[in-house]
Amino acid sequence: MCNDHLHEMSLEELWNLHEEVSSELSRKMTLKKAKLEERLRKISSAFYLFTENVKRERRPYPRVLAKYRNPNDPNETWAGRGKQPRWLAAALRSGKKLDQFLIRGSS
Repeated sequence: MCNDHLHEMSLEELWNLHEEVSSELSRKMTLKKAKLEERLRKISSAFYLFTENVKRERRPYPRVLAKYRNPNDPNETWAGRGKQPRWLAAALRSGKKLDQFLIRGSS
């Protein structure tokens, strides 16, 4: 449809054309939305089945040797990773140095 043809149309013809275009757009958008929702449903169900069958195991980490030992209780050790244990935090607050708790030969 060329632009000149639109200029020749009456107001009523233009309004009817507008209503036809609007209804056709609405119909096509509804169909497209339904197709997209169906695809999403298929993808979601496939993803659910995939993740349901996948066993999530933790990655094996190598054993880390202890670097620090509690002099009051030799069973309490710390490898220097993660949050400091309470016994070490309390000792550091009381003025001791971290080097005082080092286990010899664990560098």
